[in-house]
Amino acid sequence: MPVKQITEINDPRFVKALAHPLRIHILRILEDRTASPRELADELDAKLPNVSYHVRFLERLGVLELVDTQPRRGALEHYYRANGRLRVTGRAWAQVPDIVKNAMVAATLDQIVDYVKAGAMIGGFDRADAHASRQPVLLDAQGFKELGEALDELLDRANVIAAESAKRVAKGDHRGDELSAGLVLMLFETPPAEAGIPVKPEHGRSRARRESSRRSKR
Repeated sequence: MPVKQITEINDPRFVKALAHPLRIHILRILEDRTASPRELADELDAKLPNVSYHVRFLERLGVLELVDTQPRRGALEHYYRANGRLRVTGRAWAQVPDIVKNAMVAATLDQIVDYVKAGAMIGGFDRADAHASRQPVLLDAQGFKELGEALDELLDRANVIAAESAKRVAKGDHRGDELSAGLVLMLFETPPAEAGIPVKPEHGRSRARRESSRRSKR
């Protein structure tokens, strides 16, 4: 019996099941393209058995599907993709332990940074209609809720626009002007304006390398 596709998570237990950092990275990659566990392991610099285990786990949950198999060195290589982009409901997120939230947010932020950097390197912000902004605002609880709902509406609208664009491309009405685009939405609490932006602490491994370098020069 096929597993029902899941695109919205309203159960905090399901969120916890997804919260392993490697599962998050695998899912984010497969939301954008098809890949095999071997390709994922190479890209994530992870062990193939570990990646294969987590891919099978995500498939059993119903968030991944097997889309192709190809012979490779006497065996079949399996290719997977995500069933859709998962959205965690506010109710489920509120019930998830902080340690799970931190794991999911950290993995997502890492990928956003890589995503934005990759776009910047190819001149992705050079277009006149590109957009990049940072807007600090002072909100009460109601305002924060309303702004969050406005972002949800924008994301829904973005999905509709993307679907309409895909139809035009499929019909050949795009005149060769199709392009891969990235959209990042964020709303989060910050320190008070008078406190300023905290200075990013030194990365532990970088600091360790510098200490090691100093010792080796002595």
